[in-house]
Amino acid sequence: MASKANVAPIVSKMYCSSSQANFIVRRRPHVVNGGGFVVTNYSQNVAFRVDGCGTLGVEGEAILKNSDGESLLVIRRKAHFTPSSIYVLSQINLHICTHNGGLVQALSINRQWRGYKINYEGVEKLVFSLKEPVVCIIKKIPIRIKVEPGKNNWDFEVKGSFPDRACTIIDSEGNIVAQVGVKNDLEEMILCKDLYHVVVQPGCDQAFVFGVIAILDNIHGETTVC
Repeated sequence: MASKANVAPIVSKMYCSSSQANFIVRRRPHVVNGGGFVVTNYSQNVAFRVDGCGTLGVEGEAILKNSDGESLLVIRRKAHFTPSSIYVLSQINLHICTHNGGLVQALSINRQWRGYKINYEGVEKLVFSLKEPVVCIIKKIPIRIKVEPGKNNWDFEVKGSFPDRACTIIDSEGNIVAQVGVKNDLEEMILCKDLYHVVVQPGCDQAFVFGVIAILDNIHGETTVC
């Protein structure tokens, strides 16, 4: 697999660096700051902040802000009912799986996440979408992301396990865009999963990467949920 991705900016070219960028993500406690997380570089300068439901008061929504507190990206979850499930499910997800985790039947609401970049006038523009995977096979298949508008079925995918802090975002050609993990020099500082690192490859949109991470955080019930 190649390690260098060649992708166009998705949120803004301002957040594309010519060199590899290393970040530390610190999760904020719900009881103090309403949850979400703060992204800093290795010099402890804030690069991004993410506010979730605990701050916004809206379930299934998060906002990515820059270091000055300006909103860059608003992320919303939208449920789409399939014809075969709308009369069965109403307001819930129902997944029926075998004991070994294989999917026998999935009567579900198809949850799609959408990322809208925000310009200086506060106007929103859809720039990417992500389909939330079926719960019982969430660790077995990649999560795919589509740049909007676009003709491709998908442009990026997340492989690995976000809850285990061991996942990679790659493009459709298999090039690495970003990696989530725990570096050896941080292991002594980490007593839980409230601190982890993200490496973004040269030329890749860092704001887009942390928008995707905000969605992963919410899918897995972490700091951006209510």
